[in-house]
Amino acid sequence: MRAIGRVAVSGSVAGVPVGVEELPSVRRRVTAVLVASQILGGLGVATGVALAAVLAKEVSGRESLSGLAPTATVAGTALLSVPLAALMTARGRRPGLVLAYVIGTVGAAVVVVAAAVGSFPLLLVGMAGFGAASAANLQARFAAADLAEPDGRARAISNVVWATTIGAVLGPNIAAPAGRSVHGLGIPEASGPFVWAAGVFLISALVVAVLLRPDPLLTARALEPAAERTAGGSSLRDGIAAVAASGRARLALVTVTIAHTAMVSIMSMTPVDLGHHGAGIDLIGLVISGHIAGMYAFSPVMGRLADRVGRLAVIGLSVGLLGCAALLAGTAGSNHGQTAAGLFLLGLGWSAGLVAGSALLTDSVPQAARAAAQGLSDLTMNAAAGVGGAVAGLVVARASYGWLNLGAALLLLPLAGLALLGRRG
Repeated sequence: MRAIGRVAVSGSVAGVPVGVEELPSVRRRVTAVLVASQILGGLGVATGVALAAVLAKEVSGRESLSGLAPTATVAGTALLSVPLAALMTARGRRPGLVLAYVIGTVGAAVVVVAAAVGSFPLLLVGMAGFGAASAANLQARFAAADLAEPDGRARAISNVVWATTIGAVLGPNIAAPAGRSVHGLGIPEASGPFVWAAGVFLISALVVAVLLRPDPLLTARALEPAAERTAGGSSLRDGIAAVAASGRARLALVTVTIAHTAMVSIMSMTPVDLGHHGAGIDLIGLVISGHIAGMYAFSPVMGRLADRVGRLAVIGLSVGLLGCAALLAGTAGSNHGQTAAGLFLLGLGWSAGLVAGSALLTDSVPQAARAAAQGLSDLTMNAAAGVGGAVAGLVVARASYGWLNLGAALLLLPLAGLALLGRRG
């Protein structure tokens, strides 16, 4: 990023003058606020999701419908990504993130009401709104990259992704106390986590609204040299056009989509396979915890690698890790240790793909079109993962968990080919 002298962030949202000498402190402040909101947002999401399927079963009375609750959350995350990105393009990161957390708050409240009145359709509506908080958590990684130097964007993204570890680990552990806290209020205990999530999302919205100043996206635009500023749009079509114009942007989009789809597909059916091979709930929880640690705890390592050795090299690492994960998990059978190792590598591969792909996408599109392209990225990866999760259940039911892992491995082949072509281009 280049800038000379002092420039002011224009518009009514942020008018704080920012000079080049002030950028390091502004970056630290923005990162600290995003990390705090990510911890809170991740905690709220993980707390609610932990018992979403249980609550859906209680409200609907049918176990076969329990999976629709998390599916509705994924759908809400995907569908809300584009309008939120459009708002950020027009008004900055802060209004978009605040609105997302507010929608998540309302969604969690609707879930509680649905549980109280026993309405399953209303529950699904609430879960879709709940997914807005996940959209905010995903968009926060791009907000961290707005003011980062080009050779530090992956690290900036990875630091915010890492913060999710705290919420992801704590959330499931406080779901039970949250459920007990609503005892005697006339609502199902399984809705208690959503009561807590609503409060946490509201706090996240307040943190961002009050402290995320100056707005990182508007500041980055103001610091852009006038000769390099281009007109941009906020629609999905604008995001598609920006990605279509760059081969590396297309590779970035394919990377995050395939890595996320492969991870969700395998991870979602691993507890089922472990159960088929005699694993108890404690062991299943341990395996999934190891997987979550792989996803988030090592993201700073992936960020530093992506900045030091290059985005394409880390995308290649992602393909290798995901391929090894599919091989280990798909051939583990009753060897639970091998399954655990496979799921850990699955998390590492996802982390490498998400961090490197997100950084490459940000590098490859013009500043004016970045928010729209980033919204397209989150829409695509969540929509594909939603389909992948649904198909995964059918594959395991009609074939086997091993065939599911083979299918996920085959998804990696076009990504590997594109990464090789990108290195030669």
